[in-house]
Amino acid sequence: MEAPVQREFTCAGPDQLDTIAAEILRTLGGPRVVAFHGPLGAGKTALIKALCRQLGVADTAASPTFAIIHEYAGLDGEPVYHFDLFRIASETELYDLGYEQYFYSGRYCFIEWAEKAQRLLPPGAASVSISVSGPVRTITLSI
Repeated sequence: MEAPVQREFTCAGPDQLDTIAAEILRTLGGPRVVAFHGPLGAGKTALIKALCRQLGVADTAASPTFAIIHEYAGLDGEPVYHFDLFRIASETELYDLGYEQYFYSGRYCFIEWAEKAQRLLPPGAASVSISVSGPVRTITLSI
């Protein structure tokens, strides 16, 4: 069994997000389910937008708070999935959406408020935690 990987990034402003996103993708080493954690307004959506830019998504990534999921086409034409589970009341709603086809697709799947689906995440899912201290964000990637 491989030793867990943990990387920490300090982000002092949005202009650093693309560099951090590129490094996160390099560290992930390929498509994965990534669970995002952090308080409201921490920058989860902003970081996912930067990850999408790094993956060549031409569409403007936006929080799918009301739609729950957005699907984008990456540079290679492969889908990138972006979930926002903030409004999910129970895991049953994810079953109704057919979450398995996304979580187990082998494609990038970025999930905001992933703690609401913790029991449904596939083994090996990565985690990104964002903590806030004034204007500075500490972004921790755990694989």
